[in-house]
Amino acid sequence: MAKIIHDCPRTATRVSRRGFLGWSAASILVPVECQAHDATAVITRVRPPRFPERDFDIRRYGAAGDGRTDCRAALAQAIAECNKAGGGRVVVPAGTYLSNGPIRLLSNVNLHVAEGATIQFGTNPADYLPCVLVRWESTRCYNYSPLVYAYQQENIGITGSGTLDGQAQTFWNRWKAEQTPDQDTLREMGATGVPVEKRVFGAGHYLRPCLCELYDCRNILIEGVTMTRSPFWTMHPVFCTNVTVRRVHVLPGTTNDDGCDPDSSRDVLIEDCVFDTADDHIAIKAGRDRDAWGDRPCENIVVRRCQGIRTKANAYTIGSEMSGGVRNVYILDCTAGDVGNGVLNIKSNSDRGGAVENVWVRGVRADKGAYGIQLQTDYKGVNGHPHPTLYRNFYFEDVRVKTAREAGISSMGIAAKPIESIFLTNIEIDKAAVELQIAETRKIKMQNVRINGRVQRGRT
Repeated sequence: MAKIIHDCPRTATRVSRRGFLGWSAASILVPVECQAHDATAVITRVRPPRFPERDFDIRRYGAAGDGRTDCRAALAQAIAECNKAGGGRVVVPAGTYLSNGPIRLLSNVNLHVAEGATIQFGTNPADYLPCVLVRWESTRCYNYSPLVYAYQQENIGITGSGTLDGQAQTFWNRWKAEQTPDQDTLREMGATGVPVEKRVFGAGHYLRPCLCELYDCRNILIEGVTMTRSPFWTMHPVFCTNVTVRRVHVLPGTTNDDGCDPDSSRDVLIEDCVFDTADDHIAIKAGRDRDAWGDRPCENIVVRRCQGIRTKANAYTIGSEMSGGVRNVYILDCTAGDVGNGVLNIKSNSDRGGAVENVWVRGVRADKGAYGIQLQTDYKGVNGHPHPTLYRNFYFEDVRVKTAREAGISSMGIAAKPIESIFLTNIEIDKAAVELQIAETRKIKMQNVRINGRVQRGRT
């Protein structure tokens, strides 16, 4: 039998007996304003790694901070010796250090980029071969190495107040115009189940690498650094567990430079970061189409106290690659400035399958966007296909947006699988071209929702 929890006064909503981190049919009723509080369960569980107090200064291995000397070998040697010694800090002191090729992190190594230090990555694609296993646009393949890469490592860090510069404007941006054939081929491989080991891209192909991709790793800390001019997604933890991203400043690349994209990862805390990007600030993902069905979901994700400056796309996003399922997401006390599309955007289409469920948003402030809150099931216009996404259980509280150029709140489901259960409390959008766009949505409950100064009503 359902149980009412009385310690908060507002209308109750239904969540699992196991709490917010596991939805089930057996449920209890919890008031809306109480729900985001249970993000503390995730926050308490996420613990950044600790490193031994040993320093490995890359200058001891031949690195020179003159911006001309190739320091890749020195970085690799320092990382290897740090790992062999049982861990510590690989220190990049003040100066500009060229790395003609990727940095590959190993267990128990904290790459510490000190104040005044810049690691500048070279722009010769051949330096990023041989290919390594990645998820490119959330489909697995072998491709050019990300500029910073780790595979099946644990206790790894990227810290300090220095800068990692991907130099996308110098070279990699040219590949955007050339990538479509490879992009289409990879999508077809994922959709038809071509074995991953046969999905090999690299020399002669044009899939841009991420600035930082950590694949199947545990216990990660990315803290304090600035990342700029990424060729593709900036931070991309894939199949990772126990991830802390804290006080990172992301500056723009040219396109597709999402700030942070946790992908089929578990127990992730993103806090106090600043994003100034050409694409989504944060996009929570879980693989694409058939390649991810039944794979690991992305779950137990907390985003708090982050600041978005400007983006041509979305500020805080789930999708569009989410086929393994995204659940138990908390977006708390974040801001956004000039947003090209949605301030809060959940996007998929009926090729994706999967589910997005149990999302709590509280305390978001934004200047302007095309949409204030958008739940979108036809991203890139794809609809009418046989694998619609399940959308259910969304809680928005204390959201303020000054201007929504297209619509204040948009929830556009499809008849084959309507969006289920949206709860909105204390929402204010000062100016919107259209107040509500609602279709194929079951149960929207609104309490103190005002758009264009008018009170909005929910519906079942």
